[in-house]
Amino acid sequence: MSDHLNSEDVRVKFYELLQTKKKTCLEGLKETDTLISQLNSEINKLNELNRQKITQLNTVKAKIDSLPKQDIVRTYDEAIDSQRKMIQKSEQLKKLQDEKKILEDFLGLIEKTDQFLEEGLGVLGEHRGTALLEKLIDAQEAERQRLSRQMHDGPAQALSNFVVQMEIVSRLFDIDPARAKQELENLKAAALSTFQKVRLFITDLRPMMLDDLGLFPTLKRYVENFQNESGVEIKLDVRSAEIRLESYIEVLIFRSLQEIIGNAARHNADLSHKLSIEISIITDSQLIKVEVKDNGRGFDPSKAMTGKGLGLKLIKERVEMLGGYFNIDSRIGSGTVVAFQIPYSRQETT
Repeated sequence: MSDHLNSEDVRVKFYELLQTKKKTCLEGLKETDTLISQLNSEINKLNELNRQKITQLNTVKAKIDSLPKQDIVRTYDEAIDSQRKMIQKSEQLKKLQDEKKILEDFLGLIEKTDQFLEEGLGVLGEHRGTALLEKLIDAQEAERQRLSRQMHDGPAQALSNFVVQMEIVSRLFDIDPARAKQELENLKAAALSTFQKVRLFITDLRPMMLDDLGLFPTLKRYVENFQNESGVEIKLDVRSAEIRLESYIEVLIFRSLQEIIGNAARHNADLSHKLSIEISIITDSQLIKVEVKDNGRGFDPSKAMTGKGLGLKLIKERVEMLGGYFNIDSRIGSGTVVAFQIPYSRQETT
């Protein structure tokens, strides 16, 4: 009974938080729209002023030999100042438009989550809605545990080793200075290697390219890095225009491919032949379709979806939350094909 109440309390708090975020987002959009409207009005006025200044400059140019020097300088200064103000206002407008897009993407995600929860509660019942929320919480906790293990096995372990090595070096200085110098060189090399791993770890957490350039360039870079690090042969085939998608869809697809590629490499590390992975991404007017095929040893999909691991199950849940479709085709000894598709809206780029 207490477990049910705890789940219900969490569900209510999550719903309240969702509504608060939605309200804040709507208020932010309203304020941003007001500022954009004001800036557009100011820019229109500056455009008219610039036209006047250009006319004045043409007049000065025609009479430049007869006009006083101070009048010429003043006219040019006023024209430059008008252009400078125009550039400043245009930059402010671009920044506000970017902020508006971020708010709109966030609001879209909130509304989809809100709709999903309402459908889960209204159509499938209270118990189903709570169960879905529990899955989301479990998935978040699994992500935290995975990041914690990566930090412990990677940077934290390396830093611990550095402390031990520094202690050894400090003692060697009095006993064998030449050996101490060599150990310092080894320590430097280890520090550089760890630094590279930390950079990869940060990139794995949230590649900046994903925000700046979008899904497709980020995937290309990720595939290149993964091949270099692991030796796995990966072919990425993007059969569509490299458009920008909604931010949360780009993140979902990127994280899903990270998980699928990583799973294939981990579970096929001791293959007798070289592991190869083929990734195909196709977009039509409404759907983005992703397929990942490998020549690994394969597995039983039913066990993968009912076991303790949350990787593939989490991808399936997230894809279906967005109205998509997810499927695994695999048999032991025959490789694996993971496919999913998600509806999307094209994002206009400027």
